[in-house]
Amino acid sequence: MALYNFKKIMVVPTAKDFIDVTLSKTQRKTPTVIHKHYQIHRIRHFYMRKVKFTQQNYHDRLSQILTDFPKLDDIHPFYADLMNVLYDKDHYKLALGQINIAKNLIDNVAKDYVRLMKYGDSLYRCKQLKRAALGRMCTILKRQKQSLEYLEQVRQHLSRLPTIDPNTRTLLLCGYPNVGKSSFINKVTRADVDVQPYAFTTKSLFVGHMDYKYLRWQVVDTPGILDHPLEERNTIEMQAITALAHLRSAVLYIMDVSEQCGHTLGQQLELFNSIRPLFANKPLIVVANKCDVKRIDELSEENQKIFTDISAEGIPVIETSTLTEEGVMKVKTEACDKLLTHRVDSKMKGRKVHDVLNRLHLAVPAKRDQKDRPAFIPEKALLRRKAMEVDKPKRKLERDLEVELGDDYILDLQKYWDLMNEEEKQDKVPEIWEGHNIADYIDPDIMKKLEQLEKEEDLKQRAGEYDSDEESEDEEMQEIRVLAKQIKEKKLLKVMASKEKDVHGPRMPRTATKVERKTLEKEMSGLGLDMTDKDKSHYADQARRSRSVTRKRKREQSAPPASKTRSQSASRPPRDKSGIRDAKMAKKVKTMMKSSQRDMNRQGKKGEADRHVFDLKPKHLLAGKRKSGTTDRR
Repeated sequence: MALYNFKKIMVVPTAKDFIDVTLSKTQRKTPTVIHKHYQIHRIRHFYMRKVKFTQQNYHDRLSQILTDFPKLDDIHPFYADLMNVLYDKDHYKLALGQINIAKNLIDNVAKDYVRLMKYGDSLYRCKQLKRAALGRMCTILKRQKQSLEYLEQVRQHLSRLPTIDPNTRTLLLCGYPNVGKSSFINKVTRADVDVQPYAFTTKSLFVGHMDYKYLRWQVVDTPGILDHPLEERNTIEMQAITALAHLRSAVLYIMDVSEQCGHTLGQQLELFNSIRPLFANKPLIVVANKCDVKRIDELSEENQKIFTDISAEGIPVIETSTLTEEGVMKVKTEACDKLLTHRVDSKMKGRKVHDVLNRLHLAVPAKRDQKDRPAFIPEKALLRRKAMEVDKPKRKLERDLEVELGDDYILDLQKYWDLMNEEEKQDKVPEIWEGHNIADYIDPDIMKKLEQLEKEEDLKQRAGEYDSDEESEDEEMQEIRVLAKQIKEKKLLKVMASKEKDVHGPRMPRTATKVERKTLEKEMSGLGLDMTDKDKSHYADQARRSRSVTRKRKREQSAPPASKTRSQSASRPPRDKSGIRDAKMAKKVKTMMKSSQRDMNRQGKKGEADRHVFDLKPKHLLAGKRKSGTTDRR
């Protein structure tokens, strides 16, 4: 049986919103203008389309509501009973039934009015029929106001319910209020259930998940149950009863030994006996909680007898304390193991096992004569088996040692090293740095020398060698020192401020780029370049010439335009005229440049928010076949 995902149910709108959305959708999605030259059959079709569209919208949305909400006959009995407890089964079914009737009525109204519209003899009559059809549909839906509001509340509550799988491995906690159920689920799972020192803190079912033996388990925390007849139980208690009745689980009945919950052990036993029929065919464990306050052996003889009688019936009783976590893991493992064995046993008793066994067939050959034919094992296999049989005891693995030693176990992998000298196993591994063993460069007397140094330092400190002379200075000198410190700080602040103002970042000082001539000559000669006097003069000339060229360029740039044209070389034409054959070609280049510049500027001005249509007459609005009538844009 498939699980139901209640969180996927679509929101149920109110009747008013339902009508507003559907009518506005009809207005937007269907044509809105009738022209005077339209034939009567076209006018009929125009209004029929509106009625059918509205009907289809109502039909689809109401059908979705009906399919989204779970049908109580189809879902798991646990969910069906839980919904009956929370929302009242009759009220729920009635609301869904009303929605179904409304859907059918809307379909019939649309069908009738479409049939009438086929005989409409004028635009006015067709329009009035359309208005009447839409009006009747909206009236039908207005009457469903309460049903829609109720279903929306149910949807909101269903989406908040925890996802409980009724068929998976489950531990179910039950008992009186305030006995420690929520504290227990918080200890064994990753759930975070609210824990308070008063009754009925847990008002609904809570689910936590845990892992045991590589399997996924769910732990369900139920609200506390009070011992009174089933008819008198409230909604909160009935949720727990529903879970106990339908979930295939191991039941943990939690009892408060200290009686701090406000109920005596006798009352807790009465509740246990009253809901005992719900535990039928389920593994059961009684958990004696709050043993940190009082243990079972500290109780009176009468109360001790309660637990001895339960144990005599074959129900295990385990003492726990959720405060100190004593016995919590024991309860978890015991309950999980019991549930696993119970599930295996129930499967073995079922019919499926026989079906599987019927498919298996073991062939046993019939005896032909009275000869014995023992199993034949080849000689090589026997020799290999003999070779494997060793008299030595089995070697202990690291896992065995860990279990044996417990907290004293320390993992030591060096004992398995295969070295020629056994004593070298526990030697420290040498630390290698740049191919050298660091230990070779450590002075063996380094610690002694360090002690001597420390003693010397201690003696110097006592003798007052490190004492400052600032105390012996006069007042004037101290003022000068303070002033100098302030000047330094001010200077540093100014430097930082100038660095922040500088757009191009910190500048490199000029002295960093200076290279001494002798150093340069020495480096160049070392690289194999002959730096004789002849070459020196050659390099100096080159440097001089380059400096004169740069100066000349600077002068040309600063000079007025008239002098610039005179200074240009005749052999080199300007950039805008190079590669142009004649005046005709120059004119063409100029027009191309202007047009490209215009396009570029137009694109450059365009921003993300611009919605400008460059074509003055957009084709998609004005082109195409049109008959008599206005040519204005809609």
